[in-house]
Amino acid sequence: MNHKTTVNSWNEWDPLKHVIYGSVEGGMIPAPEPAFDLLELYPNAFSEGTKWGPQPEESVARAKEQMEKFAKVMQDHGIRVDRPTPLNFNQQVQTPDWVQDSMEGCMPPRDVLLVVGNEILEATMSHRARWFEYLCYRPLLEQYFEEDPNCLWEAAPKPRLSDETYTMLDYIDKFSHEWSEDEKEQRMRARQWVLTDKEPLFDAADAFRFGKDIFIQYSATTNAPGIDWLKRHFEPKGIRIHAVQFGGDPFQWHIDVDIIAPRPWLLLQNPEYMSLTPEFHELFKINGWEVIDTAPPFTKEIVPHNYCGPWLSNNTLSLDPKTICVEAGEVLLMEQLNKLGFNVIPVPFLRVAPFGGGLHCSTIDVYRQGKCEDYFPKQIPGF
Repeated sequence: MNHKTTVNSWNEWDPLKHVIYGSVEGGMIPAPEPAFDLLELYPNAFSEGTKWGPQPEESVARAKEQMEKFAKVMQDHGIRVDRPTPLNFNQQVQTPDWVQDSMEGCMPPRDVLLVVGNEILEATMSHRARWFEYLCYRPLLEQYFEEDPNCLWEAAPKPRLSDETYTMLDYIDKFSHEWSEDEKEQRMRARQWVLTDKEPLFDAADAFRFGKDIFIQYSATTNAPGIDWLKRHFEPKGIRIHAVQFGGDPFQWHIDVDIIAPRPWLLLQNPEYMSLTPEFHELFKINGWEVIDTAPPFTKEIVPHNYCGPWLSNNTLSLDPKTICVEAGEVLLMEQLNKLGFNVIPVPFLRVAPFGGGLHCSTIDVYRQGKCEDYFPKQIPGF
C-alpha cells in the first residue's frame, strides 16, 4: 500500500511539510447564541444596521484572493496544502437540546483540530454555530486514516451545549451593556466567563505545543473540565498538560495571540496579555528559555467586519526554525524577528480576519519534520 500521508507534529516550529488550510467559502456572520454574539461583542467592527447572515460577496472575494496567495507561499516552500469541504453554513441546525439559526464557516481549522504526534483530535467546540464544523474536515481525516496506518483519529466528547452549559443566557447582553470594565476584569480573573463546568469544553486553538509539554489556557471557549479531559487523555501517553491563564482581554479566547514560539528556547509574549499563572514564566526561566515581549501591533488598515483586534499581529506561522510568516502590515514585528535572525515572509492576510483569524488560525499542521523532544526537563510540581 502506498502511504501518501504521514501524521506527525509535535511543536510549532519544526520544518512544515503538510497542512490543512481553511476556506472562506460560505462564511457567515453567525446568528446570536448564548456563548457568542459577534455583533453585540464587537459593535465597532460593523456598520450600523448590520445583521447576521452571509459575509458580503466582496469580502469573500478579497479574502479568497489573499488565501490563495498564502497557499502559493506554502506550496513554493514544498508544503502540501489540503483544503476542507465547506458546508452550507447559511442554514438552521439543531440537536435535541437547541436550535441555532446559522453556522459560521471553516476558515480556522486551528480551532477545531489538535495534532499531537501521530494523533489528530477533534475538539469539543463551545459555540452552537460551530458544533457541526468538524464535518468539513471529515473527508480529509478519513483519507489520512486510510493512508497512514499509524494515524490515530480521535474525537473529544461531543458536548450537549444545553442551556445548563452557560452561566447565564443573557451573559453577552450583560457583558456588552451592563458590566463596568472593572467588573469584567474581576470576572476574567475569577474565570467567570460564559461557560459553566457542566461538561468538558475546549477549542483546539487554546493549546500551544512544545514537544512533551502542551500549554492550555482557560478562556471563554475552554473550561476547567475541558483541560482536565485533555490531561486525562494525553498524560498517560507521556505528554504534560499545563493549565495557564492570560490577562488583558475580558473575553479571552485562543492562545495564539498571547505567545509565539518561533524556535526552541525562544518565547515571544504579548506584553498586554501577560500570564496570570506565575508557574508559566517560572517554567520557562528554570529551563533556560529566552522570553521577550513582542513588538506592538502596527497595521493601520481598517477592514470591515474584522473583530479580531490589533494583537492578531502575533498570529504567525513558522515554516521552520528559521522561517516565519507574518501579516504584511506588521512591520514592527517583522523588524523584531529579522533582528532575532529569522527569515520573515510578509503575507497580506488582513482581509481573512473577519472569517475567524490570522495565519496560524487558518492552518493546522499535519506533518512537521521532527520528533517529540523535552524542552522542559525541569518541571514545577503541580503545574
